[in-house]
Amino acid sequence: MKRWVVWLGIVLGSLSLSLCALAQWQSVAPGIDYQEFSASGPNNVFVTRMDRDAPDCTIDSCIAQGKLVSGREPVSAMANRYEDVIGYWGQTWGTRYDVVAAINGDGFSYETDLPTGGQIISGWYAKRFNEFSGAGFVWTLNRQVFLAECVNHRSDKNIVAYPATGQDQHINGINTARGADELIIYTPQYDSYTPAASGGAEVLVELSRPMLIMPLSNYVSGTVREIRPNQGTTPLPFDCVVLSADGAAAAKLLANVGLGSEVRISQEITHYQADCSTPGAGDLTKTYSCIGYMSQVFLRDGIVYDDDPPSPREPRTAVAYNNDYIFFVVCDGRSGISVGMTYPELGNFCLNTLAATHGINQDGGGSSTLWVDGEVKNNPSDGSERYVANGLMMIRVQDRSQSSAFAAEDEVEAPAGATLRLGPGTNYGVRATVASGAEGTIVADALNGVLAKGQYWWKCDFGTETGWVAQSSLSQVATAAPRWEAYR
Repeated sequence: MKRWVVWLGIVLGSLSLSLCALAQWQSVAPGIDYQEFSASGPNNVFVTRMDRDAPDCTIDSCIAQGKLVSGREPVSAMANRYEDVIGYWGQTWGTRYDVVAAINGDGFSYETDLPTGGQIISGWYAKRFNEFSGAGFVWTLNRQVFLAECVNHRSDKNIVAYPATGQDQHINGINTARGADELIIYTPQYDSYTPAASGGAEVLVELSRPMLIMPLSNYVSGTVREIRPNQGTTPLPFDCVVLSADGAAAAKLLANVGLGSEVRISQEITHYQADCSTPGAGDLTKTYSCIGYMSQVFLRDGIVYDDDPPSPREPRTAVAYNNDYIFFVVCDGRSGISVGMTYPELGNFCLNTLAATHGINQDGGGSSTLWVDGEVKNNPSDGSERYVANGLMMIRVQDRSQSSAFAAEDEVEAPAGATLRLGPGTNYGVRATVASGAEGTIVADALNGVLAKGQYWWKCDFGTETGWVAQSSLSQVATAAPRWEAYR
């Protein structure tokens, strides 16, 4: 009897501790929780977790300033930048983001401000991963999670195809400088416009969906909207890409496209394990978000990295996961109250405290930042947030909302003038401005009236320029009464 009482006490004590630990998680949004931990070292560790099965939650990456060429910014600024923008989660444009948590991402160059590795954001392959380097944490449109440690691109599987002629050509790069006889694709994440160019050719293609990783057996389809020989500085609307070609590649491009013709873009990333020869588990097809990583997968299949030579104790940012949750982890460092972690210490924390089975290291040091629900939770070792190149976000997805104030072909006026943007939202670049009293027409588009950044947006043609205009800047033009009405 005594043994039974002791056993019962142990069970109840364990249950009590489990419930206490469970109660320490604070819900910051349905499906997303936050908790602070004190770990050996001493160390202060800050963690958010997202339920992998929460239907309205997703992971996306973010780019400083919203454009690859615009420079770095703090994690908090990126989180605010992407709040209430439209995304492609659910495989439809127009769902809106409620950004709940964000961390810093990949390392970066102080000379170019570009992230060190590649990036996929909202389904767009925006920056190519370096050949035979790691792609890092992968989150797909079908909610699959894995770590891609070594990737490369085969030229015969990354092409632009022209169904009307049966021809295709190799993609030489994405959002990078165009070289001699090369075909480069520019996406809306590059900038508002393509680089200036005096030769070659550029072709604007409107896409049916983001430029996803899609293999040859499938593709992303688009329609040619503009053909611009010997021109650069082409606008980049939110749902378009620009095929920019030089020399022989330009000649082939121009020979295979016409206004209204179909273009198909197929891309494939071959994924290996860390040895760059053994095929990796997981398929990057339809990846929704992915960024490069720094140095180390510290936890794989429940096994902690064997640290040889020993890594230093530093501030750390990491992404970890198990079958139930994805974790954003930030450990403070370089202070007396929190010294930072080695890779094995980080791995053991994620394994033993969070019950994670996999973990990967992001940029650390002064960059390490965790932003949750409007505030930075940790204490960055620089004394304030560092300006970084990109990051990852946990997001609650809001349903698409649309206004019915106007309809396609309606004539509208901008009484006080208006700003025409490259997409529905103030996060997109300016295409043009129109003067007070300018009149235009609503252009047919499935997203007309969509809510983003606190306003409803309409695609309008003002004669010389077409772009997205906030509903608050528009009024309907009163049509004259039919002649017979005047004599009633």
